[in-house]
Formats: sequence, C-alpha cells, structure tokens
Amino acid sequence: MEACDEDPAYVVRFKTKFKEDLASRQEKLNNAWLQIATVLDPRFKDLKCLPKTDREEVWTTLEGMLQQESPRRSSQTHDDGPPRKIISLLQMGSDSESVDEEVQPAVQRYRAEPTIKLEDCPLRWWASHSGAHEKLASLAHKYLATPATTVHCERLFSVAGHIVNKKRSALLSENVNKLVCLSNGLKDDEAQ
Repeated sequence: MEACDEDPAYVVRFKTKFKEDLASRQEKLNNAWLQIATVLDPRFKDLKCLPKTDREEVWTTLEGMLQQESPRRSSQTHDDGPPRKIISLLQMGSDSESVDEEVQPAVQRYRAEPTIKLEDCPLRWWASHSGAHEKLASLAHKYLATPATTVHCERLFSVAGHIVNKKRSALLSENVNKLVCLSNGLKDDEAQ
C-alpha cells in the first residue's frame, strides 16, 4: 500500500486514505481482549499468531485476571454454608496465598491440555471440561460468547426493499407492513 512514482494521483490519494483509516482502526482495536479470547480458545491457545516474545505475557495477563476473579467468586455464599472466602481463609491462612495456589496450577493444567481441531466448537469443549477447569471456564464463556446476529433483521429489510420499489413508492406504511407480514407467512407455509 505504499505509494510509488508510477501511481496516478487518485491511487496515491486512495492508498494514503486507506492507510490512515487502517491506522485509526488499529488504534481502536482492543488487542488485550483479543489476546485473552485467543488464549481461552482451545483451538488457538498455543498463540502461534503472536510473536514468541509476547506469548508469555498473555498467559501472565490471564493469571492476573483469574486472581481478580477468584476473590469475587470466593466471597460468594453457598446455599448450604459459610462464604467460600471464610473457608479459604480458615484452610489456607491468607486470601492471597489461596489465590496464588489456585491460579497457577489451573493455568498450567489448561496449558497442558492438547489443542483441539479447528472444526470443534470451543464452547462445547469448555462445557465438557468445566469441571477440570472451573475458574477458567467462566472466563472462557465470557470471552468466547457468540456475538448477536442481525440476520433476521437484514432479511426483513431485504423483503421490504423488494416490496417498495420505484413502481410502488406510493404505498402506505401500513400496506408495506401487511405485505412484509404476508411475505413471511407465505415463506413459512412453503417451508412446511
């Protein structure tokens, strides 16, 4: 995308604007979030997409996140007894000790797991391994959540666009609504 002497003026302007736009998007990109999501995806946890020098930093960040999550979870109460934090303090003597002793082995166990195939679903993997990796599983569900889709909404706009064209531009909004509903009803009948 570097401009060269042979490029016409409009190509140089395009390349310059494209690079500026790409740079502005890169600044807004939340790389830390993407790295944590990548490390929590059992298909890509080897972090081959990152330079080797940056990989260990991502694992350290994950351990830090687990340490922040653990006190919150340990202070929650069970239905059948005292809060976990109190039990943890009684057993271990110190809250910070118990967190450190819980977090590092949890991350090491997860790192020791083999990566899964690209075709496999990471959320299913976490569901089946949530017992072995309880603390990491909650983070994985948070970071690997499936984004909402707008497919249905886009389909409605498409149908409405086919109904309201130049020849039908005088249709009342109520009639457009009725035609869209009829169109959806007809598609449902055809599917059955």
